Amino acid sequence: MSDINIRIVGQTGRITLTRPKALNALSYEMALAVEDAFDAWRDDDRVKMIVMDAEGEKAFCAGGDIQEMYDTGTKGDFEYGRKFWRDEYRMNAKIFNFPKPVASFLQGFVMGGGVGVGCHGSHRVVGDSCKIAMPEVGIGLIPDVGGSLILARAPGRLGEYLGTTAARMGPGDAIFVGFADHYVPEDQWPDLIAQLEETGDAGLIEAAALALPTAPLSELQDQIDTHFGADSAALIASSLGNDDGEFAATTLKTLRRNSPLSVACTIEIIRRVRELNTIEGALRTEFRFTYRSGEQADFLEGIRAAIIDKDRNPNWRHAALEDVSEAEVAAMLAPLEEDGLKFEGEET
Repeated sequence: MSDINIRIVGQTGRITLTRPKALNALSYEMALAVEDAFDAWRDDDRVKMIVMDAEGEKAFCAGGDIQEMYDTGTKGDFEYGRKFWRDEYRMNAKIFNFPKPVASFLQGFVMGGGVGVGCHGSHRVVGDSCKIAMPEVGIGLIPDVGGSLILARAPGRLGEYLGTTAARMGPGDAIFVGFADHYVPEDQWPDLIAQLEETGDAGLIEAAALALPTAPLSELQDQIDTHFGADSAALIASSLGNDDGEFAATTLKTLRRNSPLSVACTIEIIRRVRELNTIEGALRTEFRFTYRSGEQADFLEGIRAAIIDKDRNPNWRHAALEDVSEAEVAAMLAPLEEDGLKFEGEET
C-alpha cells in the first residue's frame, strides 16, 4: 500500500506512514494494515520489537481520514463510520497490549487517530517539533482511539482541560501529561532507529534520551485543577467565568467554541474511564458516543464547518454548555447492548 510501508528490518517490525502531503492522515485501509502487522509479528521470533515512524516533517499523523465518514453520513449511512471506529479501536487496543516493545517516533502534529497509533506503545519518542493534541470536540466528537485513558491518567485535572479545549502539547508537556516517554533530538532519530533495527534493543531509546524539556502545563496545573474539578462542563464554565484572570478568560473562550454536547460528554467520559482504568473500558465508552455521533451529535456539522466549507462557523445543536442536560449526556453514553464494541475472544 502506497500510504504505509510495512516490513521487517533486522530484528524489528517496521511501520512507516507514507502520506506526508495528507499529514499522514490514517485511512481505514491503513488502520487495517497496522492491525494485520501487529497480529503477524506478535509470535514471530524474528521480530524483537516494533518501530513506527512517518515520512515528512510536518506530522507523524494529524488524525483520521474522515472525508468518507462525512460523505456517507450526510447520505444517512452511518455504518461506514461505525465500521471504521470498531476496527480502528481494536487496532488501538492491540498496540496497547502488545507483548513486545513498541517504539514510536512522533514528529510534528500527532492528533486524534495519530494518538491512537503513536501513543499507546511502550517507548514513545518526541522531539522539538512535536505538537500533540486531542482536538475532537472541535468537530463534534470526543477524545477517542483510547485517548480518553491517557487523559484520565494525566496528573490532576489536566485530562479534562486537554480533552475539552484541544490544547496542544509540546514535547515537555507530552511527557508530563503521559502521551510520551522520552525526548530525543530529531536529528538523532535516523541513527537511533538504525541501531534499533540492528539490535532489537528498546533500551537504547532510554539511553539516548535527554533531560525532559520544560512543561508549561505544570505551572498552570493549580488553576486547571481548581476549575476543571467542577462536577460538570457547565459548572467548569461557571468557575472559569468567575475568575478574572487571563488564563481563565482565554480558556473559557476556547471551551465555548467547541461543541457543547461533545464537551459535556468528554468530561463524563474521562471520569468514567478514570474509574475503569483499562484500554478496553476506555474504547468501549468512547464507542458509545462515536456510534451515535453521526445521527445524534454534532459530528457531521463539525466536519462541514472545519473541513468541507471551512467557514469555522458550526451550528451546534446546543447554543451553550448550560443547555446540555444530564439526560442528554447519559443518552449519548448509554450501553449499546448487542451493538457495543467487542474485542477478539469475547463472546458478548
